[in-house]
Order: sequence, then structure tokens, then C-alpha cells
Amino acid sequence: MDKNTITGLVLIAILLVGFSFLSRPSQEQLEAQQRYYDSIAQVQQREADLKAKAEAALANESGAEASVDSTALFFDARQGTNSQVTIQNNLAEITVDTKGGRIASATLKEYMGQDKTTPVTLFSGNDASMNFLFYNKKETIQTEDYYFTAVNRTDSTVTMRLSADSNSYIDFTYRMHNDTYLIDFTIQAVNMEGKLAATNNYVDIEWSQRARQIEKGYTYENRLAELTYKIAGEGTDYLSANKNDEKEVPERLDWIAFKNQFFSSVFLADADFEKTKLSSKMETQGSGYIKDYSAEMSTKFDPAGKEPTQLFFYFGPNHYKTLTALDKGRDEKWELNRLVYLGWPLIRWINKWFTINIFDWLSSWGLSMGIVLLFMTLIVKAVVFPATWKTYMSSAKMRVLKPKIDEINKKYPKQEDAMKKQQEVMGLYSQYGVSPMGGCLPMLIQFPILMALFMFVPSAIELRQQSFLWADDLSTYDAFINFPFHIPFLGSHLSLFCLLMTVTNILNTKYMMQQQDTGANPQMAAMKWMSYLMPIMFLFILNDYPSGLNYYYFISTLVSVVTTLIMRKTTNEEALLAQLEANKKDPKKMKKTGFAARLEAMQKQQEQMMKERQNKK
Repeated sequence: MDKNTITGLVLIAILLVGFSFLSRPSQEQLEAQQRYYDSIAQVQQREADLKAKAEAALANESGAEASVDSTALFFDARQGTNSQVTIQNNLAEITVDTKGGRIASATLKEYMGQDKTTPVTLFSGNDASMNFLFYNKKETIQTEDYYFTAVNRTDSTVTMRLSADSNSYIDFTYRMHNDTYLIDFTIQAVNMEGKLAATNNYVDIEWSQRARQIEKGYTYENRLAELTYKIAGEGTDYLSANKNDEKEVPERLDWIAFKNQFFSSVFLADADFEKTKLSSKMETQGSGYIKDYSAEMSTKFDPAGKEPTQLFFYFGPNHYKTLTALDKGRDEKWELNRLVYLGWPLIRWINKWFTINIFDWLSSWGLSMGIVLLFMTLIVKAVVFPATWKTYMSSAKMRVLKPKIDEINKKYPKQEDAMKKQQEVMGLYSQYGVSPMGGCLPMLIQFPILMALFMFVPSAIELRQQSFLWADDLSTYDAFINFPFHIPFLGSHLSLFCLLMTVTNILNTKYMMQQQDTGANPQMAAMKWMSYLMPIMFLFILNDYPSGLNYYYFISTLVSVVTTLIMRKTTNEEALLAQLEANKKDPKKMKKTGFAARLEAMQKQQEQMMKERQNKK
């Protein structure tokens, strides 16, 4: 082998080694690849589980073979009579079926149904189901097929026992505590070694519930009813509230909630849920139901019985502070208060730290909810008044300068002189120290504060079944006219507070238009009519919304109209013009605003470009 050959082989070897080193996957790529393989494994595991469930279901459907198989683990428990056991505390009452050992109904003592005499029942009878799946080498044990025995029963506690024999069993223990809607639920195997598969350290759960229509207004309750879940270590997510939806969630979950407008059924796990599949289906109006929810998931289970499976149920109101209190003393927060919708992040922050506390403070005075909302509106208006005043003064300054603007418009009547006209107008604003955008920033500042109460009111359970004036329930619409037919986009009723809100919005638009002379400009005239059309559109949009929300909108707009009238009456426009003339003479006031300077620079640049194009021709 000659020298050149050896050199070539060495170079090839170096290239191969270098290429191998450079093409080696990074740590991030390796982690991504591992996640990919893990996801494949999860899918395969789920397929295996589903196959086992399907086989178990077929075996159960056949029935005859199972009934004669005296060697089945829980053979004696397949026969029995279903009965119900009731446990309760000062807030809620639940019943537990001996068939399946599941919670069959949940009633909230402090909240009344639409008749205002019967306590709210979230579900009962066949509205809900819950099935736990355990495994051994011979069969899949589905708890919904077996009869449990109630043991260790007290007023607030019961243990439902599924017995294989006198010494071997699985216990479902339900425990309620006073002053909380949270229910402790534990699953524990006792002396089940060798009877359950030791390798299956999890239990599969199938949970479903047809969410009842609890409130009068179907449309709005349906809009706020959604299957919500929290990802462990992260935030919440939900299925669509407007259509049938389903989803497989690969992440571990802290809890799953079947949510109504004001109440929720929540299932929580200390060890998290995994391999979760969720479904939400729409129910038809008039059926008495809002949504049909279902969830399939797995959680940790020790077949040897050394460590019980700790779970929780929450059957109760979507009340922010009630849900927040459940996190007291917990290192890992559940954040169930996310079930109360308070708006986008900034607006939610305002509601969390301002609106809710002020609302609770006013409510503690013993005032009616209508008066509380009135005071809340006035407080919000007071907070944003400086921004409102700044916006108004910006508009007033431009109004008193309108005659000078008209002179410029007469000076440049031709369309080709539009840029020169605009430059001179902006120069005029600069001379008088006026910014055409001066009212925009204050409006942007006050917008989140005004929207906060708009978002808070529909979710405030405190307004539920609270009457004010002609409205018997501020949490739903106040129909003062019911039509024997359905009007498209409006419905079969007309809400009085919504109508009043529409009228005040039209009045407010009128006064706002009076401050802005649209002249003969056809585009501005069209925008003027659009401004009047918007309140009419709101009548159709908000007619089915809670009367408390329309009442707030009505009061808020009415205060705006009155405030505008007072500011208009108390503003001396001659004195304001004189002040602007004084500003013009003051060199310190003649400095162009940032916006005006930028706009003028852009106009000059465009004008220069147009001149260059004309010269090229």
C-alpha cells in the first residue's frame, strides 16, 4: 500500500468520524425523540386498554357465561338489590348507589331551582354514571356491574365495599366535612394480593353526566357551560361550548370539571389523571339539559392496598372566593377559581383584586343587588373620570378650532391638494398645542376598567335569583313582553333593561355626534349612521343576556350621557379658544406633538416622492 493510499484512507476515516460527530443529535433532539417514543407507547397502552375494555364489555353483554362462572372474583357481588345511602353536611347532600358504589345524586341546600322552593340538584337517576375498571389475569372488573355493601356509615361518611370474600375487598369511602362542598373519596384494596393484577398500578375511570338546565335562559347558560380541565403545573383549558367537541389530552391533569353557568361537578386526583379522553355534546333546547359530558381517564392505584388512591369531588357553586379557599394549606394549588370566567388576563386581574373585593364590601351592607351594581357603576365611573375628562377636552379643543379648519378646507378645495391641506391642518394643531390623538390614550386606559365589570356581572352567582325593580332574577333576562312566535336573532321575548340600554346608547351617540361636525363628507355621514345602528344591533345581541348585565350597561351609559351634558354645559368654549390662542403665542406650547411631527414628516416624504415621480415623467 503506497503513501497516497494510506493518506486517502486516513482522510476518509477523519471525514467519517467528523461527520458522525457533527451529525450526532443534540440533547433537545434526543429529548424530542424520547417524547415521540413515549407518545407512541402511550397510544399503544391506550389501544391495549381499550381492547381490554371492549373484551370486557362483550363478556358482560353475553351475561350468561358470567352468571354461571362461580370462580369469578366478585361472583357473589353480581347479584343484589340496588339501594341508596344518603350522607350530608350543612351545605350539600349526596346519595350513593349500592349498585356500582357511585354517587347517584348531588343536591345543594343553599341554592334553589327555578321554582325558588326546591334545592338545586345537579344530577340524579340516570343523569350521571361512574365506572371504575380493575384488572386481573382472568377478567376486567367493572364496578358498575356489581353490588356494594354500605359499611361504617355515619351522617357524613359511608364506605361502599365490594367483597371478594369476608377478608378480601375493595373499599370506596366518601367523607363530607362541614362548611365545604369538597368531598373526600378514597379507593383502597384490602387483602387483594394475587387477586388483582400486581402489574396494573392504575385504575381506569369512566365518568359521564348530562348537565341539567338549571337557569331560565337556555342560550346564555349554554354559552357558559363547558367541560373544563386543568393541566398539571400549567393552566386550564376547555372544550368548545358552542358545538360538539372531543379531545384526547396527553398531559397529566389535576382535575376535570363538568361546568354549568353557576355550578360545577369537579373530579380531582392527588396523583393526577392521565390517558384522558374528553367529550362534550350539545343538548337540544327544551330537553331540560344543556350538555352531555363524558370523560375517560386513569389514575394511580395500588392493588396491594398499601397506599390508598386519594380523590376528591366538588359539587357546588362557581363562586370565586369559595373555590379559592380550597387551595388554603395546599402546596400544589388546584386553582378551581378558574371556573369563574373573569375575562382576559388584564381584565381578570382587575376583577380579582378590585371588582370582587368592592362588590363583596358593598354586599356586606345588606343592600339589594341592584343598588350594589349601581354603586359599583358609579365607583368605576369615578375611577375613570380623569381619563373621560381628558378625552372630552381633546374633543372640545378640536371643536373650537373647527372654523379655522373650515378655512383651510376652503383654501384647498381640489382633491390633488389633499396632502397640502392635511399638512396645514396638522401645522395648525401643532401651533395650538392640540393633538388629534389626544383623546385616544385616555380611552384605551379606561377601557379595561369598564370591561372588567362587564365581564364580572354574568359570572356573579351572587346575582342569581336576586330581584330588582321589575326583574325577578338579575342573572337571567327580564322579559316584559313575550311573543307567541320566535323572532330571528331576537328570540321570543323583549327585555326591558336591554331596551332601556339601547335607548340610552342612541342618546349617547347623539350627543357624541353633536360634538363632531361631519359636514358634507359622505364617508363621515355613513359612519354617523353606523354609530346609530350599533345600539340597535346590541338590542338583538344582548336581549337574551342577564338583566343584571343590561342594567349595568344601561346605568353606565346613562351616567356617560349625564356626564357629557354636564361637561358640555360647564365648558366655556370661548374661554377655551382664548386659552388656545395664548398657547399659540407661548413658544413652549408651540412644540409639535410626537404624533403630529411624525405625521407631518410622513406627509413631506410622500410629497417629495410624488414630485420625483412627476419629474421622471
